[in-house]
Amino acid sequence: MKKRSREAAAPDITPMIDVVFLLLIFFMVSTVFKKDEMALLLNLPKTEKGESVQKEQKTIYIELSKTEIAYNGEKTTLENIEGSLKAIVKKTMPIDLRIDKDVKYDRVVQLIGKLKKYELTNVSLITDE
Repeated sequence: MKKRSREAAAPDITPMIDVVFLLLIFFMVSTVFKKDEMALLLNLPKTEKGESVQKEQKTIYIELSKTEIAYNGEKTTLENIEGSLKAIVKKTMPIDLRIDKDVKYDRVVQLIGKLKKYELTNVSLITDE
């Protein structure tokens, strides 16, 4: 009788690699990307119908909650934001204010007063539709 030689059975992993790449492509395509990185979780007021604003390339985002404030996605204080506002050269640059609906009116007035102090008047109040 003839001796049989044992060959190691190695599975073919090529189809598995194909499936992994297809799954990777599927999840990349179906993922929802965030539009803007915001620093604070805000409960924005709702409006029935608002005016749509054309997005320019450079916009300043200021977020205001009960206790915190963020300037372009970075947390700061109401006192420190003055330095950032002072550094703005182009006074017509659009500024988007995202203000939580539970914020006291006094904090909103303080922020708008600082904007007015540096003659930044191109301000939009952002709401949820």
